[in-house]
Amino acid sequence: MNSAHISLIAVELGIAVGQIQATAALLAEGATVPFVARYRKEATGSLDEVVISAVRDRVEQLAELDKRREAMLASLSERGLLTEALAGELEAAATMTALEDRYLPYRPKRRTRATIAREKGLEPLALCLLAQQLQPNADPATMAARFLNAELGVATVEDALAGARDIIAEMVSEDAETRERLRECFTRQGRLTSTVVKDKEAEKASRRICGVRACLTSTVVKDKEAEGAKFADYFAWSEQASTAPSHRILALLRGAEEGVLTVHLLPPEETALGMLDRHYVRGQSLIALQVQRAVHDSYKRLLAPSLETEYSALLKRRADAQAIQVFAENLRELLLAAPLGQRRVLALDPGFRTGCKLVCLDAQGNLRHHSAIYPHNGERGRAEAAREVRALCERFAIEAIAIGNGTAGRETEAFIRELALPAAIAVVMVNESGASIYSASAVAREEFPEHDLTVRGAVSIGRRLQDPLAELVKIDAKSIGVGQYQHDVEQGALKRSLDDTVMSCVNSVGVDANTASAQLLTYVSGIGPTLARNLVDYRREHGAFSARAQLRKVKGLGPKAFEQAAGFLRIRGGAHPLDASGVHPESYAVVDRMCADLGCGMAELLSDAERRRQIDPARYVTERAGLPTLRDILAELAQPGPDPRRQFEAFAFAAGVATLEDLRVGMRLPGIVTNVTAFGAFVDIGVHQDGLVHISHLADRFVNNPHEVVKVAQPVTVTVLSIDLPRKRVGLSMKVF
Repeated sequence: MNSAHISLIAVELGIAVGQIQATAALLAEGATVPFVARYRKEATGSLDEVVISAVRDRVEQLAELDKRREAMLASLSERGLLTEALAGELEAAATMTALEDRYLPYRPKRRTRATIAREKGLEPLALCLLAQQLQPNADPATMAARFLNAELGVATVEDALAGARDIIAEMVSEDAETRERLRECFTRQGRLTSTVVKDKEAEKASRRICGVRACLTSTVVKDKEAEGAKFADYFAWSEQASTAPSHRILALLRGAEEGVLTVHLLPPEETALGMLDRHYVRGQSLIALQVQRAVHDSYKRLLAPSLETEYSALLKRRADAQAIQVFAENLRELLLAAPLGQRRVLALDPGFRTGCKLVCLDAQGNLRHHSAIYPHNGERGRAEAAREVRALCERFAIEAIAIGNGTAGRETEAFIRELALPAAIAVVMVNESGASIYSASAVAREEFPEHDLTVRGAVSIGRRLQDPLAELVKIDAKSIGVGQYQHDVEQGALKRSLDDTVMSCVNSVGVDANTASAQLLTYVSGIGPTLARNLVDYRREHGAFSARAQLRKVKGLGPKAFEQAAGFLRIRGGAHPLDASGVHPESYAVVDRMCADLGCGMAELLSDAERRRQIDPARYVTERAGLPTLRDILAELAQPGPDPRRQFEAFAFAAGVATLEDLRVGMRLPGIVTNVTAFGAFVDIGVHQDGLVHISHLADRFVNNPHEVVKVAQPVTVTVLSIDLPRKRVGLSMKVF
């Protein structure tokens, strides 16, 4: 590990160097973030998963910086350009931007106007002009006349001066200090502006808009304002770039990519040019005017486009990071939604013309029956559907009915509620987002090779009610639909964040090693896809695991993988009572000592709160098990393997409100939050179109971050503010009127 990097990260995160060293070392050894956070608190000083992930990411970023620095040094050395001073500057560069700035003058480049001018022998003239040390009345033309050479293409004085200005322009654009000064100007005063593209013909042309490559077709672009109505708010837009919210930045860039908007990100030109003049131009002599022309050309032709692209990319990364954070927070809430638990479920995937696909699942989510009913196809179909539902509820002792919230969802819910089923049977609308993707996936085909897409989709709806986490991990997180501009952000960063979130959720809940699917096991610390499949195969061949120690027999699950995974895998009803808890096997000996000191068995210790109160954790501190771990152990002894998810509560939409046409301004309705964005929250009120609660209507107070007020899957009560039937938009408020 690079000690300088460790010190830098410690300063950036406000954490002791020792904590960073220990965390980085554990991660370098292959430990996962959940394992380090849960079972290595003594080493890290009880850092949480967020900080540990930040350490991991920063270590990797700095490693990339070192890798790039080494490549630069090697290139300079090979070309005989490396000096001690230059090497020192490169070694001192603390950011990728600073590193690239210092390398820029030496970077291999194509022939430029300045390169051609140098080939014509005009560099001495450029340096002389730039120095501006001659008499105030010196004539640039006289100086340039000495460099005329028709054979080299310098036929006139203006040819010589133009070439010298090109050299000065490139020198100015490659000066690290100049770039840094202008970079600050872009940061402080840069404005994000957009205009609509009108009647623009493009023939196999491409253009760079705000750092985003937009390819145009060879057809005439007609009536962009009508075509890009969704970007109407940005047809003439301008705001301070540094304070622009992430969702607006991503919206503007998407408009540019679609050829609807022209987007720029620049400071006021007079401000930038004035800064350059003060730095390079001395007085108002004829020579100074030549330098000024070169400097202005440098800004407009070289610096402004380069820094606009750079700052746009920075702004895009910042917007991506915020959007990804919103997606991750929403995903966490969705994955940790309250599970119904091991209950027998009848699940319906609703439909009008094609009927409703019906499945019955046992308490473990296994498919016991499937059929189709047609409650929306006339009185006969309704009567037959009613008889079948009642019969199946009795036959399979159904405890809950799950209904997908897609097409015909509310109508199907109304039909079920009219059946007067036993009050003990909960009727629940289930968000079916992504169910169709699961039903067509390889995972679904493997689980149900003999059933079609409709059966698989209905099963997924039912299982989502039983255990949202276990079912949703089978779907690519990006397909669940709880983000904003998820297709516009950097996909690698998005995937990593969502994978981290899923892994965090899975390990915080814990996984039953005897019932979990391979997809769920994949996210257990230290397991991964191959070991997950091996574990399922072992379970299928040898039967249920009876002890955690038996996991070591799984092919490929060696000591390191066992260390990482064992604490998060549960063995219910196994030989060792702690195998069903979050106590890691490495700490079993500590609990044995507690039992011996109290003169009781393990089962008695787990059931007797009074005995547990007699334990003084300080007596059992060891090099590996400090007080943080011991406190966790005592918490697990009091409640082995607790589920952090909230208790399930049935939710019902308002009766009689099933379509947009049923809504009236002023209605107070129950709803479920389906998505939280930077500008507000979307709420399902049961009309097949989520309404928007703008951030200004989330509470009776100022709200800076919507996540402070609402979470995905949270029940809320809203008031209808506006209804736009043509555009299918509903405005809602959570304020108290």
